[in-house]
Formats: sequence, structure tokens, C-alpha cells
Amino acid sequence: MSLYEIAALAAAFCWAITGVITAGPAQHLGALAFTRIRMTMVLAMLGAFVAFTGTWRSIGTEALLPLMASGVIGIFLGDSMLFATMNRMGPRRTSILFSLNAPLAVVLGWLVLGERLSGRELTGITLAFSGVLLAIVFGKRKSQLHQWEEIKGPLWIGLGLGVLAALAQAGGSLIARPVMETGIDPAAGSLVRVGTSIVCFYLAMLIPGGHLKAQNPMTAKIAAVTAFSGFLAMAVGMTLVLFALRGGEVGIVSTLSATTPALILPLLWLKTGEAPAPAAWVGAALVIAGSAMLFSS
Repeated sequence: MSLYEIAALAAAFCWAITGVITAGPAQHLGALAFTRIRMTMVLAMLGAFVAFTGTWRSIGTEALLPLMASGVIGIFLGDSMLFATMNRMGPRRTSILFSLNAPLAVVLGWLVLGERLSGRELTGITLAFSGVLLAIVFGKRKSQLHQWEEIKGPLWIGLGLGVLAALAQAGGSLIARPVMETGIDPAAGSLVRVGTSIVCFYLAMLIPGGHLKAQNPMTAKIAAVTAFSGFLAMAVGMTLVLFALRGGEVGIVSTLSATTPALILPLLWLKTGEAPAPAAWVGAALVIAGSAMLFSS
């Protein structure tokens, strides 16, 4: 395995760790408050980096609108629904649902951009959806009693939120892709996307009802974990993927970086002391196999 492939796998591992460590803070603060606070911390990190490197100069005025739209859809809506899903269905089910962003991006490219779907891509989409269904329906042992394996509220609401989160992520990427291909620095592009989402969050706080306010007081431990998760996912994870794409084959790098649903299983096993059900492993493997067919087509 080359250094680039190791970097892609390490990125997926970073995202798997993030999925485990954010479950507690997201439940403590509430999905919307957690996302708002986490993205504010990420904005500070990205702002400092972009200001220091001067990469903000790579963004032209014509790129601002699509990047802002991508931030609203992919981050403000996508991340909010992602952590709402996690609070209802736990990190394992959330990670498998969110993995649908790859096949959904292909479907959106077909519907919106008129891109053709090959037989290989259709097979990959079918495999991925089958894996998600298997992992959700049969992915829990009766002996698993940890709270992360409980489904809070109606199942269909959790499933709907997870699919919408993946769809929003795919839509945000679809909007940003043509702009990023013009040579914009990734950190500077992320700064615009995250900054726009933060504006939306604070505007939404003006809506009566207090739904975006923290459900419980912020503690030093929660703040530290929240900041670390943002750094691990946005700074370390994305940097590793960009490094991998510089010298690795795109199909292999994309497939390895999509192995998060499988990598999160042993981490949850260590955290909860409960072995995942066989269907959880098989479902994750099918999702990865389906993604591999999409990325290599």
C-alpha cells in the first residue's frame, strides 16, 4: 500500500473517530446547537489558516455565490440533519446512512447535470442501498443494550433525516465541484462554505422557540471534544484526502476514504463493549463495494 493510499484510509479513520466522539456532545447540546458551535470553532481554525497562508486570493467574485449556496445546503442543512439523525439513531446507523451521499451524488448528477448512468454505476448504487438497508434492519443483536443502539422516536423520521443529510451533502458537493475545479484553494473554499452556514445558523436563532439554543450548559470537556472533532474532521481528514488525491489513483483513494462505515464498527465495539451484529459488518462491506464500483467506473 502506497503512502497516498494510507493517507486516504487514515482520513476515513479520522471520520470514524469523529462519529464516535461527537455522539455525546451532540446529545448534550442538541443537534442544531452542537452543529452551530462546532462550525463556529471550525470557522476560526480555517480563518486563521487562510489569513496566514493568503490563499483567500484564489477566490474570485464569480465563485462566491455557488460556494455560499453549497454551504447552505451541504453544511447548514446537511450537518444539522446529520447530527439530528445521530441523536435519534446512534453513530453506527448514522454513518451507514450518511454513506449514501456517494450514490446519491451520482443520481443527482444524472438528474440535474444529465450525466449518463452506466450499468456498473447502477450496480454500485444498488449494492450501496442494499448494504444500508441490511445494516439498518438487521444490524443489531438482541443482546446489544447500549443507548447508541436504541432508536429514539419513529424509525421513519430517523431514516428520513439520514437520507436527507446524505442528499444535502451530495447536493452541496455537486454545486461546489465545478467551482473547485477552477483551482480555488480547498481551505479558502471551505472557509466561504462554513462562514455562510454560520450566518444561517445565527439568523435562524432569531426564530422564536429556542430550537437552536443549547439544551444543556456548555462544559470545558464538551467544548474540548467539540473543537477536537471539528479539527479532526475538517483539518486533518480533508487534508489527508487532498494529499492522497495528489499522487494516488482517484478510484482507489475515493474508495478507501469511503470505508468509514466499516471502520466505525470496531471503534464502537471498543467504546461500548458490544460486538456489532454480522449484518452490520456485511452491510458496511456492501456499501464500500458499491462505492468502489461508483468511484472506479
